[in-house]
Amino acid sequence: MIPQNLLQLTTQKCTTGCPILDRLLRGGIPCDSITEIVAESGSGKTQICLQLSLHAQLAVSHGGLAASSLYLHTEFPFPFRRLHQLSLSFGYSHAHHMPTSDNPCDRIFVQSVHSADQLLEIMSKTESFIENSKTQLPVRLIVIDSIAALFRSEFDNTPVELKRRSSLFFKISSKLKALAKRFSLAVLVTNQVVDLVGPNEGINGLRIGNLGCLYTSGRRVCPALGLAWANCVNSRLFLSRNEEAIREEDEKLNGENNDFLCKQRRRKLYVVFAPHLAESSCEFVITREGLFGVER
Repeated sequence: MIPQNLLQLTTQKCTTGCPILDRLLRGGIPCDSITEIVAESGSGKTQICLQLSLHAQLAVSHGGLAASSLYLHTEFPFPFRRLHQLSLSFGYSHAHHMPTSDNPCDRIFVQSVHSADQLLEIMSKTESFIENSKTQLPVRLIVIDSIAALFRSEFDNTPVELKRRSSLFFKISSKLKALAKRFSLAVLVTNQVVDLVGPNEGINGLRIGNLGCLYTSGRRVCPALGLAWANCVNSRLFLSRNEEAIREEDEKLNGENNDFLCKQRRRKLYVVFAPHLAESSCEFVITREGLFGVER
């Protein structure tokens, strides 16, 4: 075995479709590993997943993977209407790079998953699916949205059940990592959050990554599934959503100025941990056309 300098290894990335987010992530979502996005519901997790599935189809010279994607969804129903909306924007923005007669949605293979055991079964079949796929663009992106939904109510809080749950974590993640390495895939997994009660940081007082505490919607939270799952992913990103009261001036017809308060929603993406990224963050917005970073 020849020693390698891990700091000098170059890993292919898949663009998020936003130059600001790509700059934060040093090119996008990396191949050969598992990237996790943690956030409460309605923060933009699925938006990023859909956007990435479309932009993976771009040529490598334009930041994509020249690839199709496998989208495993556990939250129902699947947002087909939003995917179609984003695909129209994607097709318009990249009309010069994509065949006009093609529908980008045709290169996203959607599969529903109802249990952790079913996900494990799908993982065992994915290898042959990728090898025997006759599509023009090979599958090089796997999305699981979300992993937490599969473990939300299926397991009891007993030592035996917790051990079985951890075993499934490691089986699922090891299969994902093996597929990522063999086919140079990018793997994106979403996770939910739970409220954090108590004075300690992190999970059971253990700080994981750059951020001691995660805050969203004015609450202190931590990623679902605990420390066992945290050890299964290579990179973790966190999306926060908070409302801020801002003071604006309202100039009436009589010339009087009156201040009033209005609420503004601010969203932010944080790097919690990643072997190739420093502690960093940026604001972003969600529009009809997609999710985009904002420079302040």
